[in-house]
Amino acid sequence: MTSMSRHVIVISEDALVYEDTRVLKQLPVFQSIWSQAARVKKVRSIYPTVTYPCHTSMMTGCYPDRHGIINNELSNVTELASDWNWFYDKVKVPSIFDRAKENGLSTAAVFWPVTGNCPSIDYLIDEYWPQKKGETTEECFAFSGSSKEVIQTCISPNVWMQKHRIHPYCDEFVCACAADIIRKYKPNLLMIHTANIDGYRHETGLFSRKVTHGLHEIDNWLGWIIKAAQDAGIYEDTDFFIVSDHGQININRVMCPNVIFARRGLIQTGEDGKILDYKAMIKSAGASAQVFLKNPADKEAYKQTYEILEEMCREGIYGISRVYTAEEIKEKEHLAGDFSFVIETDGYTSFGGDWREPLVRGFDTTDYRFGHATHGHHPDKGPWPTMIAFGPSIRKGAVLETCSLVDEAPTFAEALGISLENADGRVIREILKKAE
Repeated sequence: MTSMSRHVIVISEDALVYEDTRVLKQLPVFQSIWSQAARVKKVRSIYPTVTYPCHTSMMTGCYPDRHGIINNELSNVTELASDWNWFYDKVKVPSIFDRAKENGLSTAAVFWPVTGNCPSIDYLIDEYWPQKKGETTEECFAFSGSSKEVIQTCISPNVWMQKHRIHPYCDEFVCACAADIIRKYKPNLLMIHTANIDGYRHETGLFSRKVTHGLHEIDNWLGWIIKAAQDAGIYEDTDFFIVSDHGQININRVMCPNVIFARRGLIQTGEDGKILDYKAMIKSAGASAQVFLKNPADKEAYKQTYEILEEMCREGIYGISRVYTAEEIKEKEHLAGDFSFVIETDGYTSFGGDWREPLVRGFDTTDYRFGHATHGHHPDKGPWPTMIAFGPSIRKGAVLETCSLVDEAPTFAEALGISLENADGRVIREILKKAE
C-alpha cells in the first residue's frame, strides 16, 4: 500500500510554452520555486494539438489511438458546433485517477477535461458549462459529476466569481475551488486546468501584452495553491507539476474545405443551405481537420475525396500542407478514429467546418479555432509546451531538453508511488530523485 502522506498536484496551464519561462522565472511565486525546480524545456504534444485529446493523454499516458478522444467536440460533421467530449465514459483506457483509487488514494479534479462523472474522482468539478437556458452553475456541475458535498463546500462559496468561459473569471473560480478542496479534503491527487493563457493567445496572437499579463495571473494563482497546501499541512509532502497541453501558431485566415466539397458534389444542400446528404465532410480541429465519409466502405467516394484533397494540397491556395490517410496518421502519430483522412495546415491557415459560402473567412475570437492564433496543428509546428516540477520527489535543478506528453501521467503516478503499467509513455526519471 502506498504511503498515504504522498500528494501530487498537477496544474495544467493551457497553451503555456517554453518561451514563456523567460517571463515566469522573473515573477514572484515562480521565482521563489525556480531554484528548487526541475524542468523539461520542451514537451512534444500529441496530434491533434487540441485540449481534450491532450488532457486525456496527460491523465492516461496513452495516445489518441488508444484512449479514443480525437477532438474537443464529438464527431458530428453536420453540426457546426457539436457537444464536447465532457464525459469520462468516452475514455477507453484507465487513467491515473483509476489507478490512484485502486491503490486507496483520494482523488480530485477541477476543470480537468474529459472527467465528467468519473467514478474514480472523489472531489470533482468537471470542465462543463450550462447547456440550456436557466440552468444554474450548481445544476450544471451536479449533472457532470460534482457531489452535493463539493457543491456545498467548494462550488457555492465561489460561484459569485464564475463567468463561464470568460477569462480570467472562470480561472479564478477554478483556482479558488481547488484551494478549498486542498484545505478541506487534502487529496492525494489533484489535477487542475486553467485556460486564460490559451484564451488570450486566441484573442491577441501568440505573444502579446495580454498573454504576458496572463503569465502574471497564473503566477498569482500558483501562490493560492501553494498557500492552500501550506494551510492544509501537506506542502512538504506534495510534488507540484506545472504542465501544458499544446502550443499555438499565429494564423492569417480561416478556410472552409467543406465549401469545396459542396462545389464538387460531395455535399448536397437545399435552398435553405441545410444539408440534404453528403459523401464526405470535414470536422475542424483548428489547424487540422478530420475527414469523415458517410459510408467508409464506399470505395468510389473514398477515391473521389482523396483526389479532391490531394488536388487542393497541390494547388497550394487552400491552406493544406499535407493529406494523411487514416493508416498513415495512425502509424506516424498514433491517431485513429472513424475518419478516413486528416488534413494539416500550411502554418497560417485554420480550418472551419461550414459548407456554405464564402470559402475564406476572417477571424472570429468567439471560437478558439478561428482566433488570431490557434492550435490543432502537427505537434512539431510552433512553440512546444513545457513542464516545471518541484517537491520532495523532484530532483532539484534537473533540466531535460525534451519528453513526450504521454510521459507525464506515468511520471505523476511514480511520484504518487503507483504505476500506469499499460501506458504508452515512460516515467521521466531524469527529473525524479532516485529511490532510496
